[in-house]
Amino acid sequence: MDELALITSAQRGDLDSFNTLILNYQDMVFNTALRILGDDELAADASQEAFISAFRSISTFRGGSFKAWMLRTVTNACYDELRRQKRRPTIQLEPETEDGEEMDSPRWLADPGMTPEQKAEADDLEHAIQHCLDSLPAEFRAVVVMADIQGLDYTEVAQAARVPLGTIKSRLARARLRLRECLQGFWELLPATFRLNEENIA
Repeated sequence: MDELALITSAQRGDLDSFNTLILNYQDMVFNTALRILGDDELAADASQEAFISAFRSISTFRGGSFKAWMLRTVTNACYDELRRQKRRPTIQLEPETEDGEEMDSPRWLADPGMTPEQKAEADDLEHAIQHCLDSLPAEFRAVVVMADIQGLDYTEVAQAARVPLGTIKSRLARARLRLRECLQGFWELLPATFRLNEENIA
């Protein structure tokens, strides 16, 4: 059954069709929440809230990009969580286990194909990227996650954020500039293509 048929069936109350849709998007939803909130537990809670909200409101879906619709749903859940937290979320640069001991790498980066050195480099870069994402205002962070991490085009991001296309382009441009400036503080971790020439830094 294709996505449109699943959506139509879910709108008629078929729980199995809705669950199939959710299975297709659960990783995307969680990863989006994780990038916006910077915390595994908060991301899991926001994802659950997003799925509950999607189930309750799927009858209001009127076509277009279902991916953008789901991203709007999880982004709203993240905004709700941020309002509850009443603070900017942060992620530890050195994640810890439940026992308070430092982890070699966060769970979401596990890749058995990496050498220890590659794994350490990937860990460091991941922490730097999340640190810089966390430094952005929530509305900037959301559009960067949707466009540059989840791969939505500008129109889909505008649909998901419910703001004009021009606003999305402006937010993305400003967010990317801030990220680039922030990541220069982690210059030695970045791939060569992302580094400013030493001549330009001087």
